[in-house]
Amino acid sequence: MDASLKYQFLELIIRLFCGIIFLFQGYDKLFVVKVKGVVDLFQNNARQKNVPQFLQYGMAYYTSAMEFFGGILLILGLFKNVVLVLLGFDVIMVAVAFSVLEPVWDMRHVFPRLLIVSVLLVMPEEWSRFTLDFYLNK
Repeated sequence: MDASLKYQFLELIIRLFCGIIFLFQGYDKLFVVKVKGVVDLFQNNARQKNVPQFLQYGMAYYTSAMEFFGGILLILGLFKNVVLVLLGFDVIMVAVAFSVLEPVWDMRHVFPRLLIVSVLLVMPEEWSRFTLDFYLNK
């Protein structure tokens, strides 16, 4: 197997892994816990910090939908770079929200997602062969 094919498989594996993580996180927030459940989980802390309820719901809807649909699009490799940027903003929003609610918080779930999104964003385009983007732009 030549080196370029190895890099293409590397991009595929990392992208699928990232997509699966975001897809199931978003799925859980949209269909299992539901957005109201997500807001309820943080509502007491948010109320103490005077975070408006519309902002809580707005962020919960955005992050839930972005993670679910972004995960699907990443798995398919469709609009990959746009999705990665939007997921990067998603991770930043989550970090800001957690930091406002609790200045010292456990980053073990957020930081790896930030690293994976960052790595995918800086990978050369020629490594992205196993994507719908590649075949649609051919």
